Amino acid sequence: MHRSMERWSVEFGPLFRFRVGRRDIVGVADPAAIAAILRDRPDGFRRTELLEAVFEELGIGGVFSANGTAWLAQRRMVMSAFDTRHVKSYFPALSRVTERLYRRWCEHASSGAAFDLQADLMRFTVDVIAGLAFGVDCNTIESAGETIQTHLNHVFPMLNRRLSAPFAYWRWLRLPADRALDRHLAVVHREVAGLIAKARERLARDPSLRTSPDNLIEAMLVEREAPGTSLTDRDLAGNVLTMLLAGEDTTANTLAWLIYLASSHPPVLRRLTDEARGVLGPARFAERLEMVSALNFTAATAHETMRLKPVAPVIVLQANEPKVIGDVAIPRGMIVATLMRRGSLDERNFERPGSFEPERWLGPTGTGAPSTSRERISMPFGAGPRICPGRNLALLEISMLTSMLVRNFDIIDIRTADGSAVDEWLSFTMAPSRLLVRLAHRHSSIDPAREMRAS
Repeated sequence: MHRSMERWSVEFGPLFRFRVGRRDIVGVADPAAIAAILRDRPDGFRRTELLEAVFEELGIGGVFSANGTAWLAQRRMVMSAFDTRHVKSYFPALSRVTERLYRRWCEHASSGAAFDLQADLMRFTVDVIAGLAFGVDCNTIESAGETIQTHLNHVFPMLNRRLSAPFAYWRWLRLPADRALDRHLAVVHREVAGLIAKARERLARDPSLRTSPDNLIEAMLVEREAPGTSLTDRDLAGNVLTMLLAGEDTTANTLAWLIYLASSHPPVLRRLTDEARGVLGPARFAERLEMVSALNFTAATAHETMRLKPVAPVIVLQANEPKVIGDVAIPRGMIVATLMRRGSLDERNFERPGSFEPERWLGPTGTGAPSTSRERISMPFGAGPRICPGRNLALLEISMLTSMLVRNFDIIDIRTADGSAVDEWLSFTMAPSRLLVRLAHRHSSIDPAREMRAS
C-alpha cells in the first residue's frame, strides 16, 4: 500500500486523492506540507477515529492513539520517562542487556548456524523498554521457549489488517486470525497486569517513589491515584502495552534494515567496523555513554537507514476542522495520508537519493549532528508536538547494538528464509523480509569461548 501511494505521488503530484471503500483520502507527499500538518496537532489534525476505536477495542489505547485533552495528560508523563536524564541513568542496565545479546550471538557464532535476526533484535528491544519504562528485568534474551515478545509479534499485523479493512468485519464475524489475536492479547494483558502489580509493590515498599518515580509505570500509578485525575486503569494498561509494542517493533525493524543495508555495502560495513574498534578498543561493547557519543559514523548510518527505510512510511491523520493544504481545501473529517519517505527519495532534496550513503549525514569534519534542512525532509520520528518521545533511546539502542555487532562478529551470510529478494512488509510498521544471519567470531585479543565458559 505504501509503495502504491508513493507511485501515485510521482504520477499525479504531491497532492492527490484516492478512495478506499467509500472513504476518500488525500495523499500528501510534499515535506513542507507534511511538516506543517504534523505541527498542527493536536488541534488541526488528530489520530483517525478508526485508529482510536481499534486501539480501544484491543485494550491498547494510550498516548499513541489518544487525542485532545486525554493525549495532553498522558504525554507529559511519557515525555518525562524518556527525558535525557532518565535515559542516561538507565545506561548501565542497557549495557547489561547488550552483554546478554553478545553472549547469545557468541553461541550462534560458535555453532555456525543461521538464526532469525529480527527475533533476537525484538528480544533485545523488549528487554530495554521493559527496564527503562517499567523497572523490570524481563530477560527475554536468555529465556528459553515462549516469551511476551512471542505474543507481541502478532499484534501489529492484525492492527494493520483492521485499519486497512474497508469495513469493521470483526465486530460481526470473528475469523481464525481474529480469534488467534484474542488469545495472544489475553496473554499480553496478563503480563501487563503483572508489571503493574510489581510497580504497585515497589510504591508500597518505598513511599518516596511517589514524589520521585523512577520510571513511566510508577509515574502513571501515582497520577492514577491522585485526586481529580482523568487517568483510568484502562489508560494505565493501554500505555504499558503501547510502550512495549512501540519500543519493540520500531527499533528492532530499524536495526534489521541497518544490518541488512550495511552488509550489502562493504565500504559502509568496513567503516562501521573501524569506528567501533577505534572507539571501543578492547571492550566488547560501549561501556560508557561517552563511547556511544563518539560513534559518529554509526549514528549517520542510522539516519541514512531511516531515510531509506522508515518504519512509518505513511502516517494517517484526520482533519479536526476545515483546513487548506497547499491550494487544496480539506473538509473537517477528511483522512490525510502523509507519505513520510517520498521527499527523501527526491533528487531535489538529496543527491543520489536511492543510494545508501551514510556520510551525507556527517558534518564537514566527519562529526556532528544531521543538518537541520535534511531533518526537515527526513522525519522518521515524526515532527511537531507528537514527535516520538522515545527517539533518543532508540538512537542509543541502535548505536549500542550496531557497534557491538561489528566489533565482535563478521557477518558471513544474511538472506531471507526462502532465498527470495529482501522486500518491504508493512504491518503497521515497515519491516524487511524475515532475515536469517550467520555470524563468525572476529579475530581479536578476546577469546569468546573462554568468556562463555567464565560466564
